[in-house]
Amino acid sequence: MAAIASTLIPNPNPSSNAIVSSLRSPPSFIASTSCLFGNKFLVKPLLAPTMRAQTKRSDGTAPFRRLKPIKASSHTFDVVVVGAGIIGQGYLWMVHKAPGSDKWELAMRSRKLWEMFAENVQHQGMNPLEMLGWKKTGSLLIGRTSQDSAMLKRRVDQLSEAGLRAEFLSHGDLLLKEPALMIGKEGGAAFLPDDCQIDAQRAVSFIEKVNRHFASEGRYAEFYYEPATSLLRSGSGEVKAVQTSKNTLYSKKAVIIAAGCWSGTLMHDLIRDTGLDLEVPVKPRKGHLLVVENLNSFVLNHGLMEAGYVNHEAGTLHSSVSASGPVDAESLSVSMTATMDSRGNLVLGSSRQFVGFSTEMNESVIDRIWERAGEFFPTLRELSLRDFCQSRKVRIGLRPYMPDGKPVIGAVPGLSNLFLAAGHEGEGLSLALGTAEMVANLVLGSPGTVDHAPFALENRCCMLR
Repeated sequence: MAAIASTLIPNPNPSSNAIVSSLRSPPSFIASTSCLFGNKFLVKPLLAPTMRAQTKRSDGTAPFRRLKPIKASSHTFDVVVVGAGIIGQGYLWMVHKAPGSDKWELAMRSRKLWEMFAENVQHQGMNPLEMLGWKKTGSLLIGRTSQDSAMLKRRVDQLSEAGLRAEFLSHGDLLLKEPALMIGKEGGAAFLPDDCQIDAQRAVSFIEKVNRHFASEGRYAEFYYEPATSLLRSGSGEVKAVQTSKNTLYSKKAVIIAAGCWSGTLMHDLIRDTGLDLEVPVKPRKGHLLVVENLNSFVLNHGLMEAGYVNHEAGTLHSSVSASGPVDAESLSVSMTATMDSRGNLVLGSSRQFVGFSTEMNESVIDRIWERAGEFFPTLRELSLRDFCQSRKVRIGLRPYMPDGKPVIGAVPGLSNLFLAAGHEGEGLSLALGTAEMVANLVLGSPGTVDHAPFALENRCCMLR
């Protein structure tokens, strides 16, 4: 669920073609591909923000606009992307990430690419805040106990050694930064002043508009509401095309599956006639975000999350057993995150739970999010959430969860020219551009900036024959 970058000036190289095909019964997808910073690499397609808003866009328009319909036939592109692949809340924060972990270098590379993207927008005479909701808010990872503070001091040391500006704020210094916050005197926070965030909806709208400049040149196309039904292979076994319900989409270089939490079942269906059976253990992990508008009496200066968010994000799926066999337990987890978006709205999160593919709103989960925020912000305890029924939005989405906590990115064994990029859970936004670059390098056979080995399918996705 997160956003993607592109150049604002159409790339003059006509060979950089890309197309997007929607998956079966898609959630709120906006699909798109483009070139980032010239012709270095093709960028991954775009998914609407993590959480699916329950209302129309602020301008009253529908979430999607289609390009001029393409007649049913065959089409050829350099790359065919099935689905769309960005998941995230809008936070480009590093404060809760662990230096030296398998995902660290990918996160750092993505952070750099996002900064380059915002600079590129600005250099072309546009305001990144208006176009993307880009804000350098800084981030605070907040602890309320002496044990939390000791952990946060160690984290600050690690982040500093990894090259980031980081400092530990004691109770008094923290309250100077965020007067609305209330924690005990033993509490404190890790502070990264250079962390940023974007408005994922604005970024999606901006990139979608830019991408469509390529459509008139025959270098880009969208195929919404057109289920991908199978893969077509050459006599030598290379994946050459995606068959949809209406079109055959040929690929010169690669087919990329980036279908979020649907990637596992989609892969199973697409390759069912190949004699191979690939088990991709990605599962949907439901999340709620609460957006409160016009709360003028409450102001935050930075992005905040509680120290427990680290364990909340890394929580594992629990199973129980029913008469019909193992089933996934609901296992709801709520952890405080809070920030002000580019419109001045209060954005509160976040919840995580395993309930299959359900995207129904659960009012009790929203109550839990509000109550958890109230434990950190006394002003909110004095307000009733029921008073904001007309000025709130709830965003609901399904994060693609992988059991080992890492996305799966790489070539599919046994199926030449087929690649997979999925399983980013809640880090899709922060890892998006690094993932796009990694996939492009794999497709082109170019040296990678980040080692892709920790994300490869081998030993993580089971190939049954």
